[in-house]
Amino acid sequence: MVLERTVQIGRRRLLAAGAGGAVLLGTPGISYAASRPQLTHGVQSGDVTDRGAILWTRADRGADMVVELATRPDFKHARRIKGPALTEATDFTGKVRLKGLRPGSQYHYRIRAEGERRSEALEGSFTTAATEPKDLRFQWSGDLAGQGWGINPDVGGYRIFQAMADAEPDFFLCSGDFVYADGPLVETVALPDGTTWRNTLVDEKLKVAETLDEYRGQFKYNLLDENLRAYLARVPMVNQWDDHEVVNNWYPGEILDLPQYTEKRVDVLAARARQAFAEYTPGGFGPEPDGRIYRKIAYGPLMDLFVLDMRTFKSPNPDADGARGHVLGERQLAWLKRELRRSKATWKVIAADLPIGLLVGDGAGAWEGIAEGTGAAPMGRETEIADLLAHCKREQVRNMVWLTADVHYTAAHHYSPDRAVFQDFDPFWEFVSGPLNAGGFGPNRLDATFGPEAVFVQAPPAANTSPAEGYQFFGEVDIDAETEVMTVSLKDLDGGVLFTQAVEPVA
Repeated sequence: MVLERTVQIGRRRLLAAGAGGAVLLGTPGISYAASRPQLTHGVQSGDVTDRGAILWTRADRGADMVVELATRPDFKHARRIKGPALTEATDFTGKVRLKGLRPGSQYHYRIRAEGERRSEALEGSFTTAATEPKDLRFQWSGDLAGQGWGINPDVGGYRIFQAMADAEPDFFLCSGDFVYADGPLVETVALPDGTTWRNTLVDEKLKVAETLDEYRGQFKYNLLDENLRAYLARVPMVNQWDDHEVVNNWYPGEILDLPQYTEKRVDVLAARARQAFAEYTPGGFGPEPDGRIYRKIAYGPLMDLFVLDMRTFKSPNPDADGARGHVLGERQLAWLKRELRRSKATWKVIAADLPIGLLVGDGAGAWEGIAEGTGAAPMGRETEIADLLAHCKREQVRNMVWLTADVHYTAAHHYSPDRAVFQDFDPFWEFVSGPLNAGGFGPNRLDATFGPEAVFVQAPPAANTSPAEGYQFFGEVDIDAETEVMTVSLKDLDGGVLFTQAVEPVA
């Protein structure tokens, strides 16, 4: 389980804690008896709502997580909150779940590890969602340290996060593949122009992840980057997972036929990966199966965010077009339909870790994504999407926008029944953006079942183009409080705007 403590801000306090699995990791060369503890991988906030937030950190040894929370940057009148014990059971990570916060307010926090001695404090901040209409800006993307491209200090590390921070978003939606557990790194890679890409290396990135410790190491590696740590200290994150948190294109029940893996059972790998994912991200979910990853996060009257899990319930890729193909599963699909129907927010944003209409193969006769390639009536996994879209039309669920990453390029897709084989739905937009720091690919072909049109596409000229050549992307969404217009911008590595689409709300 994940160590977490819940704290009610205000008159009442509710304290809860849990613990689980164990690996002891130390810092070479440090005498713990003589030194004070350290926070090793920064601080983060996540799943911030109008009245709640989750704070995260990791220490280098056993200690108590202690938070100071204030509404002023000088921390005057700060409240001291004792969080969970950081123990080897969760690799010394821990979370504090805050409740009873004031809507539409900026909060500043400092976190320390306290034992016999106190660590230095690390600071962060977040702003809670407003309960009245208020301008909203957030960003999304995915895919970090993929295809052999890790932290390269020669190019400034994960410098895309500098450009993202400059826009001062309210939160960041990570659309999956926040780590590449199946992507070992080597020290140097020769680039087409004759220069050399140089990766920062740690032991856990020299092979594919299989053990719990190795999966934890994937997150610790990415958090070595100063740009990412600085960004996450100031920008709350919403995490969902995709395939590379476990292994490429995985699905439940899969047995791997890959020589680099000694553990072939994907279900075993996924359980370890899920525990590391829950420990190392500031999300409100746990490693156990009922600590579900799919969830709704409300951002006031302007937007509800529906975070999907398209991995845990996925049907096998070789049977993607079969009668029983699914990507959401019965329980999640029922939840999504119910929550969309109940939503009173102007915009219903669907955070999907797989695009709807792009064809993504997984070997001969197998499909990794939703689309199954015939461009005909819905089959396999497409039947769930058809069911959902028809439900939304029938229940008059308006203003639904889909955001995704996954395919390592950026695009804007408009879906319309006028172009579609399946026509029982209202038109909607899907925006694709990524990677953050991984190989560039694409573009993929579109399947005609739901009538997509590629209004904009930018992709690299060759497969696995390195981040040194650009072709790294993120998306940005602005919702105007007065007009309620949603403006979606697709941006490049330096924050340059490549494409902008204003979407008018429908009453």
